[in-house]
Amino acid sequence: MINFTIKHFRYFDALARIGHFGRAAEACSISQPALSVQIKELEGMLGAPLVERTARQVRLTTLGEEFLLRARKVLSDVEEMSELARLSAGPLQGTLRMGVIPTVAPYLLPAIIQELGARMPGLELMPRESITKSLVEDLLHSRLDFILAALPISEPSLREFALFEEDFVLVRPAEDEGLPVPSPDTLQTMKLLLLEEGHCFRDQALSFCEMQPSDPSLVMEGSSLSTLVQMVSAGLGVTLIPEMAVPLETNSAALSISRFTERTPKRKIGMVWRKTTPLGNQLMELGAIVRQVGQAQIESLQK
Repeated sequence: MINFTIKHFRYFDALARIGHFGRAAEACSISQPALSVQIKELEGMLGAPLVERTARQVRLTTLGEEFLLRARKVLSDVEEMSELARLSAGPLQGTLRMGVIPTVAPYLLPAIIQELGARMPGLELMPRESITKSLVEDLLHSRLDFILAALPISEPSLREFALFEEDFVLVRPAEDEGLPVPSPDTLQTMKLLLLEEGHCFRDQALSFCEMQPSDPSLVMEGSSLSTLVQMVSAGLGVTLIPEMAVPLETNSAALSISRFTERTPKRKIGMVWRKTTPLGNQLMELGAIVRQVGQAQIESLQK
């Protein structure tokens, strides 16, 4: 009988995700030799290699690919059994792993944590900030309990819970104050600053402006809204940001902030979790609290 352990599965999953023994060991909080021993032990039990080792990276063998699918299913089932234990304990408590996109995290997360701390004192949120694609992958593989992101995600195995909508606003240099707000067609002719590829907010802005990623009007791609806003202040171009970002990102620069009067671009923010999680009802209760926090913040900005 082969005696697999959850530790074997977790270490192999980390190695498959990261593709490097040293970085995978660091992610698992163990030494690289210890990780290598665990993987060799796993391969010994299976009687065949799971990975091809090269100087720079690790590639999965055919067996490794098949084994990874089954290992992740086991890990997902183990996580859901843990969730069942939390469910039987009554109100939502303990550690909850939350993913949040970068264009939401700095502006909404502090208020969420404060409100949940007051209303769910037994709950400890462990937030992780990343782009949507990465968060969805971690959610599907049970490395996160839920994510806060722009909808829709459109993944059949995930449940989407809409929270609120918010407008995009136009950020221009201070000398543009009082000028007419450009239409989407006019924006195509202006120097537009957007987030780098991978950010869903970038895709939404491009869609509103009816532009392609390769359009020559895109003069800069930034890694954060803060960078884009500072570049606008320096006269490099214009950008779009979500309205919840306005107080934090525009308080230290001379800028013109304008709302669109026609075809106002919007995004819908929501919570997303696995349909199979036993915590579904409790996450809906948590979502109702997050919705109140988000809506209150948006309403305060629109006054």
